[in-house]
Amino acid sequence: MKKTNKSVKICVFIILTAVFLSFSALAAPAVYTVKPGDSLWKIAVMYEIGLSEIKTANPQIKNFDLIYPGDKINIPEASSLKSFEDEVARLVNVERANRGLPALSVNWELARVARYKSQDMIDKKYFAHDSPTYGSPFQMIESFGIKFSAAAENIACGQKTPAEVMRAWMDSPGHRSNILAANVTQIGVGAAKAANGTLYWTQMFIRPR
Repeated sequence: MKKTNKSVKICVFIILTAVFLSFSALAAPAVYTVKPGDSLWKIAVMYEIGLSEIKTANPQIKNFDLIYPGDKINIPEASSLKSFEDEVARLVNVERANRGLPALSVNWELARVARYKSQDMIDKKYFAHDSPTYGSPFQMIESFGIKFSAAAENIACGQKTPAEVMRAWMDSPGHRSNILAANVTQIGVGAAKAANGTLYWTQMFIRPR
């Protein structure tokens, strides 16, 4: 962990080739009407939202394996900070483009993992790559069913805007190395806000397997 001042922290998990691969929902902004051929997973992918989030937002459904045409499904908001997350991903690709590197594609499932990591740091009151809930970043990504051959993580807290957190990361050699790495192809960004207003940030990078 590195400190740039008393209120801003950044931490880097250096890219490694994997030796072995080992929020509560917000008010629903949309209601989806089930159509013939739909499944809960198909709906989740359509809205880029996790199954667990959809289930939490729909306590009226007793068996999620049995949904029928005409059923109404509440679709929770993925994150109230999604515009911040998207801007961080955009700024990463600006930095990469400035150096002739290919853009990273945004993986919504990886962004969901990163969002959980940021929230976990708030909930469990820690600031580190190894989570008391999920283990290492490698273990956490894998536990969400995402397969990869290389992965990396950057975390930060205290920065108020995407531009500010990107400056902090780019000013740190380890974080910059992850952002500009040639052996990853996808990114997920997750942000969460603590009760005192402090923002926690997580970037996850992978090369899918």
